[in-house]
Amino acid sequence: MILDVVKVMTPATLAFFIGILLTPLVAHYLYKHRAWKKTGGKENAPIFNSLHKDREIKTPIMGGVIIWASVLVTISGVWLSAHLLGSSFLEKLDFLSRDQTWLPLFTLVVGAFVGLWNDIFEIKASERSHEKGISLSVRLLIVAVIGTFAAWWFYDKLEVASIGIPFAEDLSLGIFFIPFFVLVMLAVYAGGVIDGIDGLSGGVFATIFTAYAGIAFAQEQINLAAFSATVAGAILAFLWFNVPPARFYMSETGTMGLTLTLTVVAFLADTLGGGHGVFALPIIAFPLVATVASNIIQVSSKKLLKKKVFQVAPLHHHFEAIGWPSAKVTMRYWIISIMMALLGVIVALIGV
Repeated sequence: MILDVVKVMTPATLAFFIGILLTPLVAHYLYKHRAWKKTGGKENAPIFNSLHKDREIKTPIMGGVIIWASVLVTISGVWLSAHLLGSSFLEKLDFLSRDQTWLPLFTLVVGAFVGLWNDIFEIKASERSHEKGISLSVRLLIVAVIGTFAAWWFYDKLEVASIGIPFAEDLSLGIFFIPFFVLVMLAVYAGGVIDGIDGLSGGVFATIFTAYAGIAFAQEQINLAAFSATVAGAILAFLWFNVPPARFYMSETGTMGLTLTLTVVAFLADTLGGGHGVFALPIIAFPLVATVASNIIQVSSKKLLKKKVFQVAPLHHHFEAIGWPSAKVTMRYWIISIMMALLGVIVALIGV
């Protein structure tokens, strides 16, 4: 038990301090090359523009690089140390494994690099161009392709075709597990637009991954717990510099990698661990759910009823529009995220 705790906490701590050390280098590069949007705001969104347009063209994006770079350095460092130094203790700390960490690491890296590609496009967009990076339809297609591969890995390699339901038998989906997985990944990815206020996305994502680290630990999936904790540690390093006033934003290179990885982690913490990681996902990730739901409600109401439900969507911008200081919105989202994460952990572990 003690060794397991050390195995989970050590890489999380390393990722945090590695992120802190990497940040000055990343920040220097981002500011030197003016890595921010050249045109801020959104078309036909006067309320949003009044709140954020000026900040968007003064604050660099691509801060998510700190998160995935810290995770990669930590994982590779622990793995290399274990294999090159020949220490039995270091070998026990190595958490890179085919059954628990290969797939989430894959989605983190692939999602991060696709997001980085999108961010570079946004930075290079000129004031005269309406180019805003990779189009949403293309990004959704890419996410669907990645989700299909990940779902196939679960279905074929890990022999998973069901999801856990509290107080009931596992729900067998058969081959329909694959499209269900893809739909969940697309829905979670849509929640990435929560990266809209200083400190908001970092606090929410750190809480979510910490919750899944606890779930995986209770399920004795120690490698998965160590991986999730490492991601949380890296996010906290990013958050250190993202609290108001933010030195940079997470942007797509962070949110795409994290949302895709979160989906995989939730499914790994499901029937493979004898729990209900997927059923608990909308609870643990409630702020992401609220974000997506507010967008859907707003768009549907405007099209069907010709009026808005919120002053501006997503929901966190609505709170700003009605007069809440952005820091208050962030802090309250953090509080809600922590409480919903605790509730979600209980749900995920019922019957384990």
